[in-house]
Amino acid sequence: MNVERLVAGLDIGSAKTTAIIAEVVGDFPKHPTINILGIGQARTTGLRRGVVADIDETTRSITKALQEAEQMAGAKVQTLYAGIAGEHVQAMTSKGIASVTGSEISKADIERANAVARAQAIPQDRELIHAIPQEYTVDKNVGIRDPLGMIGTRLETEMYLVTIGSSPAMNLRKAVEKSGYKVGELVLEPLAAALSVLTEDEKELGVCLVEMGAGTTDVAVFHEGKIRHLGTINYGGNNVTSDIVHGLGVTQADAERLKELYGCAYEPMVDHSEVIKLPSTVAQGDRQIPRELMAHIIHQRTAEIFELVVRDVEQAGFIKKLAAGVVVTGGAAGQPGTSELASDIFGTGARLGAPGEFLGGLADKVHAPRFSTAVGLVEYGAHRMAMSGAGGKGKRLSMSGAVPSMDGIGQKLKVWLQDFF
Repeated sequence: MNVERLVAGLDIGSAKTTAIIAEVVGDFPKHPTINILGIGQARTTGLRRGVVADIDETTRSITKALQEAEQMAGAKVQTLYAGIAGEHVQAMTSKGIASVTGSEISKADIERANAVARAQAIPQDRELIHAIPQEYTVDKNVGIRDPLGMIGTRLETEMYLVTIGSSPAMNLRKAVEKSGYKVGELVLEPLAAALSVLTEDEKELGVCLVEMGAGTTDVAVFHEGKIRHLGTINYGGNNVTSDIVHGLGVTQADAERLKELYGCAYEPMVDHSEVIKLPSTVAQGDRQIPRELMAHIIHQRTAEIFELVVRDVEQAGFIKKLAAGVVVTGGAAGQPGTSELASDIFGTGARLGAPGEFLGGLADKVHAPRFSTAVGLVEYGAHRMAMSGAGGKGKRLSMSGAVPSMDGIGQKLKVWLQDFF
């Protein structure tokens, strides 16, 4: 294990906090290969609708998840990439213009145009986390992916700027720091999930990523290879569970267990004759219900979430541009029948997204929709490392004690993200 090549991702979800430690083993800016070394999970208790509501509780969840991952990896990390999402996320398109200094467009010209687009006035209560070039215009030629080396006098860039609320960002950083770690970078969760589950072809043709968490459902639309739209729906797996609680008269814990054992998100997939036994109190007596009834409850709520996503994507003007269909991922997408229901509601092809490509080590342990964001955060960190040619910040645990690593990352590099998204 090369300690300078360790990278850690932290996904603080509304239900579970997941930490992943990995080693970057390939120097390819597009697709560095990643060996998964350690995975840790803890129940999240300090988050409300994707935002830190109790710093001490969140700190406990972070500490537990990271310690578990470090123990499995046999290595300690100091810096990590943390995911952030929620209603406070906003995105906008910004234009930047630069005149071409030489006979052909140079890297410096592109950087000047990007810098102009990036220099939007961001309100004091917000923070810019991603500036992603969409496309360029050289003189009057529009839709250019990479203008480097082209002949022209005027270069225009269109950039997608993603901002987050300063207060949610500060509270998240504070919770991580109280756990004894540093946030290298905050990364938007649906973008991280997209890195780990979407293919280049899907992003090119047009795809809607639906990341279903416990508290919220995040939406990201890609078309012609670039991110085009971001959205958040304030419903997730917790709403499905609470419908089961009310519909079947069971406790929250029993509803979660029943959902895991017998849940199905697509009613037509369930056998009519199947019956499930419900946990019951003495007063309730023995109870059993058709499994179809529970499937009906899950189907109705999940369909409602998907319909809200359809409305969101429709309003953004991309519903007819999803040639590659829909990819559903996230912890609440693990129910059988989720992709079948999505296909019905969207009227297009749908699949379940789970990380797996370009992964080694304990890759089989993270091949599930609930790990897509955490794996994507590690992949994001690996891209950063490959592009900057720098190492991570970690130290190997050995019998003789910890060996400190060389700190390879000097000044934080401002790398444009067109290679990622």
